[in-house]
Amino acid sequence: MRMNDGPDAVVFDLDGVITFTARVHQAAWKELFDSFLKEKANSTGATFQPFEDADYYAYVDGKPRYDGVSSFLHSRAIELPYGAPSDPPSAITICGLGNRKNELFNRKVREGGVEVDDEAIRFVRELRSQKIKTGIASSSRNATPILEAARIANLFDAVVDGVVSQQLHLRGKPQPDIFVQCLKQLTGPPIRPQRAAVVEDAMAGVEAGHRGNFGLVLGIDRHGTGLLQSHGANMVIRDFCEMTSGRVRAFFTEHARAA
Repeated sequence: MRMNDGPDAVVFDLDGVITFTARVHQAAWKELFDSFLKEKANSTGATFQPFEDADYYAYVDGKPRYDGVSSFLHSRAIELPYGAPSDPPSAITICGLGNRKNELFNRKVREGGVEVDDEAIRFVRELRSQKIKTGIASSSRNATPILEAARIANLFDAVVDGVVSQQLHLRGKPQPDIFVQCLKQLTGPPIRPQRAAVVEDAMAGVEAGHRGNFGLVLGIDRHGTGLLQSHGANMVIRDFCEMTSGRVRAFFTEHARAA
C-alpha cells in the first residue's frame, strides 16, 4: 500500500453512529435526572428545572456514565459523594445515579429493541470489502450486548467498551484512550492513529479523535448543531448517505499530499 493510500482502519462510536440507542440513552438520562431534580426541588423548595436536550449534548453525550452524572450535577452546582461502582441504583451518589441510569437504559432496550442505521452498516460493509479494518470504541458498558442484539457484532474486528475501559483503566472521552486501544486490539501489523479514522457524533468524541492525532475525524452531525468541526472534526456529514469509502480514501490521499 502506498503512503498516500488509506485508511488502514476506521473506528466507530456506537450510540448515535451505528445504532440509534443514543435516543434511548438520552431518554434514560432525562428520566433519571428529572426524577432526581424533582425530588430535590420538593425537599428544598427550589424551582424544578428539567434536564434539557442541551444538557445532554453539553454534559453527558459521549462520556462514561459516572463522568456524565458528575458533569451534569456540577453544571447545576449540586454536590454528591462519588460512592463506588458497586452502589445500588437507589444510592444518592454519583455511582448510584449512574447505575440507576443503566437500569433505565436496559429496560428501555428490552421494551423497544435496538434500531440500526442501515446506511452506516452499508458504509461499514463497503470499508470491509476493501480490507479496511473496522472497530467499535464506546463509553457504554452495554456495547457488546447491543451489537449482539442488533446482529452486527461480526462486522467489527475489535470492540472497546466501558467494561474494557474499567479493566484497563482507560480515560474517558475527550481523552483518546479508547480509540487508541481499539487500534491496538486489531489483529495484524500495528496501525498508527495517523493511518486510521474515527467516526463520532459527540463533541467529546471528535475532540478525543483530534487529541489522538487520527488521520481523519469524521463527525456525524445528525441534528445540524454545527459544533463538531470546532471540536476537532476534519469532515462533518449529516448522515451516512453522504459517505463512501472512496471519499474517505480521497481525504487521506489529499492529506498526505498536503503534509
